[in-house]
Amino acid sequence: MTQLQLPQPQASGSRRWWALIALALSVLVVGLDVFVLTLAIPKLSVDLHASSSDAQWFLDAYSLVLAAALLPAGLLGDRYGRKRLLTWALVLFGLSSLACAYSTSSGELIAARVALGLAAAVITPLALAVLPVMFTPEERPRAIATVGGATFLGFPLGPIVGGWLLDHFWWGSVFLINVPIVVIAVVAVILLMPESRSERRPSIDVIGVLLSSAGLTAVTYGTIEASQDGWGSATVLGSIAAGLVVLALFIAWQFAVTRRGRQSLIDLSLFRSAGFTWGTALSTLISFAMFGIFFIMPQYWLDVRGLDSLASGVRMLSLIGGLIVGLGGGQRLQTVRKTPQGPGRPLVSAKIIGAAGFAIMAIAMVLGTSTTATTSTGFIMTWFALAGLGLGLAMPTMLNAALSALTPERSGTGSALMSAMRQVGATIGVAVLGTVIATIYQNRLHLPGLPASVTAVARSSVAAGVAVAQHAPAAISAGLLGAVHAAYSDGIDVMLWICAGIAIAAAILAVLFIPANATGPAPAAADGTTGVAGDTGTTATTGEPASVIGVAGDGSGAE
Repeated sequence: MTQLQLPQPQASGSRRWWALIALALSVLVVGLDVFVLTLAIPKLSVDLHASSSDAQWFLDAYSLVLAAALLPAGLLGDRYGRKRLLTWALVLFGLSSLACAYSTSSGELIAARVALGLAAAVITPLALAVLPVMFTPEERPRAIATVGGATFLGFPLGPIVGGWLLDHFWWGSVFLINVPIVVIAVVAVILLMPESRSERRPSIDVIGVLLSSAGLTAVTYGTIEASQDGWGSATVLGSIAAGLVVLALFIAWQFAVTRRGRQSLIDLSLFRSAGFTWGTALSTLISFAMFGIFFIMPQYWLDVRGLDSLASGVRMLSLIGGLIVGLGGGQRLQTVRKTPQGPGRPLVSAKIIGAAGFAIMAIAMVLGTSTTATTSTGFIMTWFALAGLGLGLAMPTMLNAALSALTPERSGTGSALMSAMRQVGATIGVAVLGTVIATIYQNRLHLPGLPASVTAVARSSVAAGVAVAQHAPAAISAGLLGAVHAAYSDGIDVMLWICAGIAIAAAILAVLFIPANATGPAPAAADGTTGVAGDTGTTATTGEPASVIGVAGDGSGAE
């Protein structure tokens, strides 16, 4: 048995926890940005004289760059320093937000959105990557719940904040809200966060970067276009097929690089860990199912219930309340207490907490399937709260299971891989579930007596259907509006049944495959490096002596 020194985070002190707040703010602005632009597009399109194609690229430019840059961002964080890269990404995010707010043409806004997506691609994985370095296994559940919770809080908060700003100010204000948050985050990261990087500066796998970026971009683009052109479109099928082929080539290249003894873009050995593999897979399923709700339900409040953006967002608050309760309860149940022999076990196993969270989400969605155009607000907010509770229990538990398998040496690339899968899962979820709703809506919307051209317009979207009904003669307007509302509500019900099925499957998979104790310390790097900037044998936060951990003589972690 040889002895390997690994840095251990400081056991006490508040600096790391203040730095954690900076990380939470960092991912919060990324989450907010997803929704506020959607709300602002009608107004800014008029001011910028944007075509429908321009408006689509306002959204797509951000998503495509985000998908393409996630994996390279994790590698660069491991190589050059996660604090340094995160700081510059936050600065870029703030400057890009200013550029978006004061854009005077469609081209300027699209360019600013590209820069914004690039910054988000760095912030998203690195905010997770520093957690295994900064916090002990005992502290990690709380840290992950804070950062993970902030990620999801941005989605329901976006309609509330964005709706209020759009009701009182010009469209650029929805981007300016990022600036003060970014300033606070930058100052906190600079002053409070320790620097960390791989002791072995990883080489840049240029071919891997190109293949992964091209593959993820093609799949994401095809999925986005599917929501506009349908899944049978040649562009959609060709883009997705090409993306999958390129990603298959990427995986083959990663195996070839590993066999040659060189450092690959992603650490394929991570998939030997059940915690990482299934934690990542199930957190991706969370993104798939929940993003459908995050994107579809605000439209229900807007078009079916006739509320404005702010009122629609306020009705999502119960989801936030349930999420906060779930986050607090989940991190307490996962808390690992130290024992004289080292870290003990959590109060409740990760597989039980995760499965319970998924089961609660499934129950919430089954309840939601009875939602109609006239369902009481109280009932809808109740199942929203239950969905938030389940999300708060399951999401940080799955992230912790995956992060616990990461060494400080490769936490950047590992977190980037997790983020990339979740991003793709969310994009596919929105497209697939949106397609389900659109199909049900079109099939169940019957408008007898109207010209075929008018019927075609009404079936194109629920917003168009509402507009047609409102402009119809008074004698038939109410009936048409009721038909539009009922058809769209039917689509939501089918979508929620699918989401419930996904949640049930995830609960079963969590019980079967998530390790009972998936919250233990991250294993040592195989080469014996510490993964923290500075002298070997000192901590990243205090410079105090590192603890000594026994590792088998062949370099593998002892069981």
